[in-house]
Amino acid sequence: MQNRETDSVAGSRSSLLWYARPAARAWTCPPARADAGAFHRSLPGYAPTALHDLPSLAVELGVGRVFVKDESTRLGLPAFKALGASWAIHQVLARAEDGPAASGARPCLVTATDGNHGRAVARTARQLGCRARVFVPDGVHPAAVAAIEGEGAEVTVVTGPYDAAVERAARAAEAPDTVLVQDMAWDGYEEIPTLIVEGYATLFAEIDAQLAAAGGGAPSLVAVPVGVGSLAQAAVTHYRGRRPLPGTSPALLSVEPQTAACVLASLREGRLTGVTTGATAMAGLNCGTPSALAWPVLRDGLDAAVAVTDADSATAVRDLARLGVSSGPCGAASLAGVRAALGGEGGAARRAALGLGPAGTVVLISTEGAAANPAD
Repeated sequence: MQNRETDSVAGSRSSLLWYARPAARAWTCPPARADAGAFHRSLPGYAPTALHDLPSLAVELGVGRVFVKDESTRLGLPAFKALGASWAIHQVLARAEDGPAASGARPCLVTATDGNHGRAVARTARQLGCRARVFVPDGVHPAAVAAIEGEGAEVTVVTGPYDAAVERAARAAEAPDTVLVQDMAWDGYEEIPTLIVEGYATLFAEIDAQLAAAGGGAPSLVAVPVGVGSLAQAAVTHYRGRRPLPGTSPALLSVEPQTAACVLASLREGRLTGVTTGATAMAGLNCGTPSALAWPVLRDGLDAAVAVTDADSATAVRDLARLGVSSGPCGAASLAGVRAALGGEGGAARRAALGLGPAGTVVLISTEGAAANPAD
């Protein structure tokens, strides 16, 4: 039986939008492939990103330890997205070169983005001698657009939200010698999004090793910012793809903007559901429809979901900066989400739903640095 607590969306903590399903901790799935980690370790400039131990946040949140996985410098870019893009493009090009129709010419890579994924595709394309076309919704910050153009990509600004940019990219990829490299799946388009999710698994494997080295043990709660849900899919696959001892599987919390909480809406409805998005500083999370590939995994494997305001995220950005962690609004959403879940009216019940005790270990995924998502 599902255990749900939901309230209407509004701008205050008292109207927190929340969903919980503690039975998810008993759900299991096939594990992720291990190939991507070996590939990433072979890349020039690869190093595990930092895992910061922040005792002051542990005191604030009433837990044993809090770690922040800092993706502000990943393979030369200020966000985690290069893990998925590099692995997927490597696989696509290798298969094309080995296939019966191999011509030697490299395809044009096409994608849609709110910023970070598009820059990762453009960077990988430039490194491999491919052209890149990137479609962005009109709400993306001009500095993020300039960063994508700086990688040599042709950028098209689309009037409308992220979903409209995805539609334009998919149409453009119908041209000959063109490949769509999208981190969102839909019926009939699943192979490349699957590869991208496999690439993200490296991040969670790093966390395992880093927690072991820090004496942190297994995490009790992992908080993941969510756009279309591909990173959260990788998190669920990593932690539910193992056979842990009873009571040791971590709670997994997704965090979205209140203006674009498509995964939370889908969980509440019990089916894949799109939402109308609004403006948010969490630009990389401003997505109206979950990935069709991610949805069944998130439906069954997420313990909880919460939506936060821009003000909550901005406070978390400032607090992390004071602690020496560079995080943009999307990355800091993980801290904002855990604060919202554990604090305020109903916080004790939500903490119990997450199975989080005073000795627990919390891992916050900070998906981007401040440079990835500039503020005006």
